[in-house]
Amino acid sequence: MAVMTSCKSDFKPWDKGGLETQQYRNVFKEMGYSQADIDAKLNSVFEDVFIGPNKCYFEVGDDMGYMSDIKNHDARSEGMSYGMMIAVQLDKKDIFDRLWRWSKTYMQHQDGPYKGYFRWSMQTDGTPYAQGPASDGELYFVTSLIFASNRWGNDTGIDYLAEAQNILNCAFEKDGSEGTYPFINMEHKLINFVADESGYNHTDPSYHLPAFYEVWARWANDGRSDFYRELATESREYLHRSIDPVTGLNPDYNNFDGSQRNLFGPTAFRFDSWRVPMNIALDYSWACADKEWQNNYANNIQNFFYSQGIDTFGDQYNVDGTIPSRLSSAGGFKAHRHSVGLVSTLAAATLAADNEHNREFVERLWNSKNEPYEDGYFDAYYDGLLRLFAFMHLSGNYQVIFPQN
Repeated sequence: MAVMTSCKSDFKPWDKGGLETQQYRNVFKEMGYSQADIDAKLNSVFEDVFIGPNKCYFEVGDDMGYMSDIKNHDARSEGMSYGMMIAVQLDKKDIFDRLWRWSKTYMQHQDGPYKGYFRWSMQTDGTPYAQGPASDGELYFVTSLIFASNRWGNDTGIDYLAEAQNILNCAFEKDGSEGTYPFINMEHKLINFVADESGYNHTDPSYHLPAFYEVWARWANDGRSDFYRELATESREYLHRSIDPVTGLNPDYNNFDGSQRNLFGPTAFRFDSWRVPMNIALDYSWACADKEWQNNYANNIQNFFYSQGIDTFGDQYNVDGTIPSRLSSAGGFKAHRHSVGLVSTLAAATLAADNEHNREFVERLWNSKNEPYEDGYFDAYYDGLLRLFAFMHLSGNYQVIFPQN
């Protein structure tokens, strides 16, 4: 293993994003790791999720595949669309196409009130557990399909751009008359939790990915470019309202004005919320349109978790930094554990951070392992995917994919 460098002055956020420069930081290389070691590590983490004995990707027949939340025994729109984003980023077309075909065949509604939307939870044989969508899945499906169009074109068997446009057109044709709505709340210009009556009027901070809207504005080619740019601006402003200015923490669920919403019991910074540091890092890396606030945010959240012990911090907190009186369970286990998924997203936040501790967060990710905890709990899916995303970010392999021509 390479020796870490000690120069702090060269280890700081960039001033421009990939949408402008098409350049991305390789933080691991800045830390002193060799490119050969970085490539080997990224490949190893990818294999953990897609190939190895604890994988959560499974192929079906000659041309399909699915991602499974192993501990919950299902396939989710979240995981399917995450898998597609990973595949297009790493230029793995066969995996991407398999995941899309499974999603379109079993998960996407082809008619009825939910037409164009994706059932958020499915049995792995393609039988629905649920009919309704979770709006973040649609966000990832659209963006990964646009990237696939940009990378591979639309004449290799799947018209990726047409599929992305179909999702968008179906969504924005909905008006509530059949109990379904756009996945964007049209009054507030913000993504909703669920695109039906149950979740149209509130949101989840971890669903907010303003840089995705910047991608749509450039390449969706559906006549809504100005609208998508407005969505990006509103989403960034919403995050300002939703995140504690001292701790950097946000609740799992809240209202559009940033006030907390107790959806499944008292809300707090829990499992969904882990994604927010990485989502903000992504927006910084791609768009760099809110860099002063995002830099301050990244420093605040890393400093908070450092204060809780860099090797011992837990994964559930009230927004003020106290530990909740009631912990949420996952996979039948309930614990305030030091989760590799959160270790990963906090490391990714280094793309926007310049505090004195950020190197230590990156080191912890580099040395992390996704393996069973002492009580037997193991999450190959969520922890595994967040860990892979973080390695992609910090190695410069999570990029805006421009048209290849």
